[in-house]
Amino acid sequence: MIGAIAGDVIGSVYEGRPVKRTDFPLFLEGSRFTDDTVLTVALADCLLSGGSYRDYLCRYGQAYPDAGFSSATRRRLLQGAREPANSLGNGAAMRVSPVGWAFDDEEVVKAEAEASALPTHGHPEGIRGAQAVALGVFWARRGVDRREIARRVESFAGYDLGTSIAELRPAYRFDATAPGSVPQAFRAFLEAGDFEEAVRLAVSLGGDADTLAAIAGALAEAACGPPPAWIADEVRRRLPTGFLDVIERFGQRYL
Repeated sequence: MIGAIAGDVIGSVYEGRPVKRTDFPLFLEGSRFTDDTVLTVALADCLLSGGSYRDYLCRYGQAYPDAGFSSATRRRLLQGAREPANSLGNGAAMRVSPVGWAFDDEEVVKAEAEASALPTHGHPEGIRGAQAVALGVFWARRGVDRREIARRVESFAGYDLGTSIAELRPAYRFDATAPGSVPQAFRAFLEAGDFEEAVRLAVSLGGDADTLAAIAGALAEAACGPPPAWIADEVRRRLPTGFLDVIERFGQRYL
C-alpha cells in the first residue's frame, strides 16, 4: 500500500495549486501525508489487528484531525461515525487499497470494500468507487491485463474509461466526488508504463491531486510493483513511526 501513500504525499502540494503538465517536481518542502494516508493506514491496521473499520477510522481520524479531512468527514470521525453516512465523495476510494491486497476472493473484496466505506461514505456512488478501486487492486495484483481491468470496471461501476488523460486534462477541474475522480484516476493508471508515470498523469489533471494520485498509485503498485526505492524513501521519511510499523507488518503479511 506504499503506492497509495506515495501518491498522496506527491499530490499533497498540488491540490491547492493545480498543475496541468507532467514535468513537475515529485517532492517539495511542503510534501506531506494527508487524510488519504491516515485512513489507508487505519484500514491496514484494522485488517492486521481485527476489529471494526469504523473504530479504526475514528481512532486514526481523531489522532490526526488536521490531516486534511473534509469538514463533514472530520466531524463524523470526531463524533464516532455512529449515524448512517450518505456521502458520494472519493474518501472511501482513496483509502481502500489494503482491502484489495488482503483478500483472495472477488466477492469478499467487494463486501469488505463496502463495509470499509459505510462509516463515512454510504451513498451508492461512494461505495461503488471504493469497490471499484479495491477490485482494481485485486485484479491487478493477480495479473489481469489492464484492458480487461478497464472492461470489468466499466461493466461493474458504469464508468467511462475510454477518454484519455490528454483529452480530459484541459477542462478537468477539482472534483472530490467518487464519480468525478475515480474514473480519472483509473485512466491515469491505464495509460502509464510505470508507477511514476501513473502518479504524474493523475496529478497533471489539476484536480484533487492527492486523492487522484493515491488511487492511481495504489493501482500502479498492484500492477507494476512498489515505487522506486528513492521515491519510497522520500515518502517514508515523512511518515510517523507508527505508520511505518503498520506498513511493514502489512507488507509482510499480505504483499
